[in-house]
Amino acid sequence: MRKLKYLVLHCTATPEGREVTSDEIRAWHTGPVSKGGRGWKQVGYTDMIHLDGTVERLVDNNEDANVDNWEITNGVAGYNSVSRHVVYAGGVAKDGKTPKDTRTSEQLKAMEAYVKDFHKRFPDIRIVGHNQLAAKACPSFDVPKWLKSIGIKQ
Repeated sequence: MRKLKYLVLHCTATPEGREVTSDEIRAWHTGPVSKGGRGWKQVGYTDMIHLDGTVERLVDNNEDANVDNWEITNGVAGYNSVSRHVVYAGGVAKDGKTPKDTRTSEQLKAMEAYVKDFHKRFPDIRIVGHNQLAAKACPSFDVPKWLKSIGIKQ
């Protein structure tokens, strides 16, 4: 068990308007490499925000300020034992390759509520985008700028 240090925001890197199911996420992450998966033991995210703003729990956790071994998800190599990860469906333009902030109005509302609640419960935990911890485009928007726009100072 380690102390929680980060909430990392992600995108599924799927085209704008394409919904993603938890079964798809599980297959992408935990499926065998020989069948196109990554072969991980656990999915990469604790929660997923669907296009309609519904938040789905992918991996249970006890909602405290620690990351127990059974709560670890594979969102960012080197940070997983001290992070929780939340993903929104989307993050890529309709061309399927260009990074783009594709959050729907419902996703924006849900993500804001999720992040504000998380920050209220854990004010010392740093909220970051995947791209702040790794050389990635994910989550396809500027997290520090967005946090500031919703009144969260880091």
